[in-house]
Amino acid sequence: MESQLVALGVETFKIALLLALPGLLTGMLLGLAVSIFQATTQINEMTLSFIPKIIGVVVVIILTMPWMLNAMKDYAIKVFNMIPTFVQ
Repeated sequence: MESQLVALGVETFKIALLLALPGLLTGMLLGLAVSIFQATTQINEMTLSFIPKIIGVVVVIILTMPWMLNAMKDYAIKVFNMIPTFVQ
């Protein structure tokens, strides 16, 4: 039973990382692109780095929302189906 709980904990971290990855990756890549643009043009405006990242992350989250909801739904169903094995 302990091994099942440890496996469930590991899977929880994996699903959390998998769900966060699209937004984090988009923010990182857009931040890198804006930083390169700012370095080449010598524009040091603080809001220039935040606006594209916010818009990009929101767009990616909207586009990946069906996949995220299905992944969370499948994981929740799996956890609820495992509850009887933990109760004795």
